[in-house]
Amino acid sequence: MACTPAAAGIALAMPARNLLRGWALVLAVLAAQGGRAADFGPRFDEIVARATPAQLYAFLYDMPKGGDLHNHAGGANRAEWMYAACTDPSRNGGEAFYARTRFAGAADSVDPTARFQTIRKKSYDMLPEATRAEFVPLASLTPQERDGWYASTRLDGRGDGRLEFFSHIWPRFAQLSQCLPLATELLVENMRAFGAEHLAYLETQFLAEGMVDNDGGAVPAGDAVAFVKRRLAMPDVAATGVTVRFQRTVLRFTPDAELRLADAYAFVDAHRDLWVGLNMAGIEQNGYGYPSRFLETFRRMRARYPTLPLSIHAGEMDGPDRHVRDTLLLGASRIGHGINLIKDPETLLLLQQSRRVLVEINLISNRLLGYVPDLSLHPFPEYLRTGVPVCLNTDDRGMWDSNMTDEYYTAVTLFHLSWEEIVRMGRDSLAHSFVQPEVRARLLSEFDQRIGAFEGRYGAVPLDAALGAIATVKPVTYGYARRTWGFDFN
Repeated sequence: MACTPAAAGIALAMPARNLLRGWALVLAVLAAQGGRAADFGPRFDEIVARATPAQLYAFLYDMPKGGDLHNHAGGANRAEWMYAACTDPSRNGGEAFYARTRFAGAADSVDPTARFQTIRKKSYDMLPEATRAEFVPLASLTPQERDGWYASTRLDGRGDGRLEFFSHIWPRFAQLSQCLPLATELLVENMRAFGAEHLAYLETQFLAEGMVDNDGGAVPAGDAVAFVKRRLAMPDVAATGVTVRFQRTVLRFTPDAELRLADAYAFVDAHRDLWVGLNMAGIEQNGYGYPSRFLETFRRMRARYPTLPLSIHAGEMDGPDRHVRDTLLLGASRIGHGINLIKDPETLLLLQQSRRVLVEINLISNRLLGYVPDLSLHPFPEYLRTGVPVCLNTDDRGMWDSNMTDEYYTAVTLFHLSWEEIVRMGRDSLAHSFVQPEVRARLLSEFDQRIGAFEGRYGAVPLDAALGAIATVKPVTYGYARRTWGFDFN
């Protein structure tokens, strides 16, 4: 291992009798900072150069990953997972769901939000008879209707975009997110899938408030929290290998967003064991959600509550703006998306020099929503290579029908990432997580160990043997990988 001048200086300054002990300390520090990763760099480059696209994807699927810090629980659920849970009373608390598939009027006159709108039995029972006739029990959909229902949950690249995502998909499935057993089961399903691709930590935006029981009554927030904790304590959750924590998110453009923000502060402060931070989300083009609107509210909350970490969506816009700068003024230590940071040189310079604020990069989201249609022009590599901490994230993965490996494969193939950069992003995702400090330290230590084992598996053998080992990996791919690269390992 090469010795840096700083490391050499440390060693030479030590008395001779402590030299061995000093070098052990230096080696430990270098390993923690990615020294071991640098040794694997040439082998990583060889694998990228020699592997077929499918082999490279499998290699990245097998690779240990840090955390997914920008994840919307309501948008993370694949259609197939939702359908399976919605039609299984043992998993959804005995609930029944109905989808709107038949319309009395002409097809082209139907509100896009109404098509495949899915509701719970209580809502169905309260509809007029003529409207009930337009709904079908979800379990009774024909194969063609089921395919249409699946398609209505995601952007599949056939002209869908922001309008479909922000205005049509979310309203179609609003009642699903209010069913506590269903939402919790889908959370576990995500953890299971993330664990299969070796993700260590999930920090998802998950709500326990606003839940509704099967009779239409409000579920008290305390009861909902207790329910979630009981489910997370079950053995199958531990078997995923994924540590999970939650953020509480406020929709930024609602008229009462300031009140909601105050309520969110109170909720997270009362449940800091699972909820570890606050977020603000919502389409930024809406003129009522600009960051400076909330400055006084955040200041009042900070005067009242001990520090709560903030990760706030900012800079997810088409044109230049100062939203990232204004969001930093709100107290955010992580920025979601940050696409327009590249158009604000003063703020970019600040983040390059401070290296304290992490930008949560969401490549597939930015492409499908049209914020960066050509990902080769994404500012991600500029941030990464000028000192801004970054990590890759899945955002609303269910609506993209994607996974974390898709994000890494996109980044590696477009931007020629080095192994050191990949490891650094994984460590930064954990180092900038909001999880409790002792858990963070454990996750970082385990990540370093898993990276070391991964390097040994693929680096301690000849290249042909390493490529042969990749052949034993069986990735799970979804619609995005099939549509974009033609991968189907299933």
